[in-house]
Parts: sequence; structure tokens; C-alpha cells
Amino acid sequence: MARIAIIDLEVHYCVGVTDQERARPQKLLLTIEMSVDFTAAALTDRVEKTINYQRVVDDLLQFGEGRSWRLLEKLVSNIADRVMLEYEPDSVVVEAKKFVIAQARYVAVSITRGRQR
Repeated sequence: MARIAIIDLEVHYCVGVTDQERARPQKLLLTIEMSVDFTAAALTDRVEKTINYQRVVDDLLQFGEGRSWRLLEKLVSNIADRVMLEYEPDSVVVEAKKFVIAQARYVAVSITRGRQR
């Protein structure tokens, strides 16, 4: 199995436990790792035979518009569900980094989802 990864994609979503924290979008870094068999794409050099990572990026850049989440856990779960449904990888790992604790570089939450066989 092969992997396509989008590392530290900067997005701006409304996420936080308090109303004040959700009042305006804040910077998050998303990492999306998708397991996929791209043998056909490698043989044919055709983007249609793999996951078009530019489409995934464009989707995620707009994913937070008009939405908010209290918990990063819910956000990564929603993103994982979206990627699995829309792009159909064999599995996906989604990590979100949030910069809210001054004493820490960031707080990160991640989830792994796979296809039901």
C-alpha cells in the first residue's frame, strides 16, 4: 500500500470550548495521510487513477466556512469521515494542531479511519 500525505495544511476554522474562542476563525495545521493503491496512476501517469491531493486541499480550505466545533476531537472525526466518503482511500489519518497554550508549541489531536471490509 502507498501513501499520499498533506502535511501541516494551514486552515482557519472556528473551534474551541468557549463562545469567545469560537467567535473568530483561528489558525490550525492539518495533516492528512491517505493510504491508497496508486499502482494504476504510476503506470498510466493519470491523475484520475489516484487521489487528487489538490482537490483534497481545496475541499479542506473551505471545509470550515460557516461551521464551528467545540472540540478538536469532533473536528478531526468530521474531516476523516469527509475524506473517507469523498476520496475513498483505504484508510486516513487526520491530525489537527491548535496553538492555544502559551507554554506548548501546540496541542494535537488525531484519528485513524479505515474502510469496513
